[in-house]
Amino acid sequence: MRFLANENFPFDAVEALRQQGQDVTWIRIDCPGISDPAVLNLAQTENRILLKFDKDFGELAFRVKLPASVGIILFRVKATSSVIVAQKVKAAIALRNDWSGHFSVIEDDKIPMKRLFGAS
Repeated sequence: MRFLANENFPFDAVEALRQQGQDVTWIRIDCPGISDPAVLNLAQTENRILLKFDKDFGELAFRVKLPASVGIILFRVKATSSVIVAQKVKAAIALRNDWSGHFSVIEDDKIPMKRLFGAS
């Protein structure tokens, strides 16, 4: 799968996904400081599922209805270190292959998913 990790996504998690064979680009390296709508647009343009740790993209996708059909994964996990976050991210991503087209929330004990506006 192809992913775009937002700027606040931990390096350890980006690397863990890459080691798992995932194609991951990272805003912090490729275009730091761009706006949230620009991040979402980049995900759409490059056909990458957006990986986030903050809730603002749900608002952009649902309330503002910016195109987000590629998928957004919001991580809401508890962890004491970036290494543990990386382990949780890697395990969660490996659980499914239908992330595209959904707004998904990865929590410690569940993964609710909602179809995104414009997703086919």
